[in-house]
Amino acid sequence: MLETDVATITEALKSFALGFGLDILGAIILLIAGWWVAGRAAALVRHSLKNAKFVDSTLKPLAASIARYTVLIFVLIAVLSNFGVQTASIIAVLGAAGLAIGLALQGTLSNIAAGVMILVLRPLKVDEFVEAGSISGTVVEITLFTTLLKTPDGVFISAPNSQIWNSAIKNYSRNPTRRLDIKVGIAYDDDVDAALEFLKKLVASDPRVLKDPEPMSFVATLGESSVDLTARGWVATADFWPTFFDLTRKSKTELEAAGFSIPFPQRDLHIKETAETASVAKATEKPASKPAAKPAAAKAPAKKPATRSRASTAKTATKSAAKPASKAPASKTDTSNS
Repeated sequence: MLETDVATITEALKSFALGFGLDILGAIILLIAGWWVAGRAAALVRHSLKNAKFVDSTLKPLAASIARYTVLIFVLIAVLSNFGVQTASIIAVLGAAGLAIGLALQGTLSNIAAGVMILVLRPLKVDEFVEAGSISGTVVEITLFTTLLKTPDGVFISAPNSQIWNSAIKNYSRNPTRRLDIKVGIAYDDDVDAALEFLKKLVASDPRVLKDPEPMSFVATLGESSVDLTARGWVATADFWPTFFDLTRKSKTELEAAGFSIPFPQRDLHIKETAETASVAKATEKPASKPAAKPAAAKAPAKKPATRSRASTAKTATKSAAKPASKAPASKTDTSNS
């Protein structure tokens, strides 16, 4: 009886191990195959959209990522079904867990929502130079969570999508043309009209400056040390910075060659003397004359002891002279009485 039970249990364990082992082996094979298929699906989507002109370049990496993760989700559900797990209950648990995770990761989900809005409305695209808040650079890639940019000095920036979306976006590459302003100052003694005409011709002579709208020049401000002039023209967006640098250099060199002067900041001071300023000047000169009188004052204490000795000597002489005079009348009276 005991031997029969042991044999039955052993047979059951063997069948269970064999079946479970086959399930594990099948799950492993399914995972490996699903991972490979997911990678191939992403590569296929990326390659198929590479030369598609009707799809924006910003959406291509996002579409590849969505295809890959979609395949992986189906593979995971198939593996769980292979072990006899009810996928309906798993989906319910995942839904509850997703709700809790969503509440905990509101900032991350806001980045996803902002990324979707950026991809749908497209205020910026790949290879465009943009400025959003304190961030500026050329867009490299837009993912579900972050926007990748490259600054003109080669610095890599990974900005959250919510930060980009919640800021005013300045796109410097979207419009085909941009306005170019060349600012320069001349001296007040120079001929303003001649300088304006010279600057206008200088800007118009550059072949990269568009003829329509026509270039113009005007007096922008009257500065403290110069008359500030501005020459304005329109150029293609791709030619903006090279044209700006060239015309800025020429505005300095050619203006000076034409006889105009570009002054540096300076001020002319004109001092007017009035009655008040004269009295103040005299008051400031008095302390300078006082030190000259100090030596005479310093000698005075040395003479005081001599003055006191003379006074005491005079008083003594007066007293000695006065005593005999007072006694003389007394002696005369005594003589008369006798």
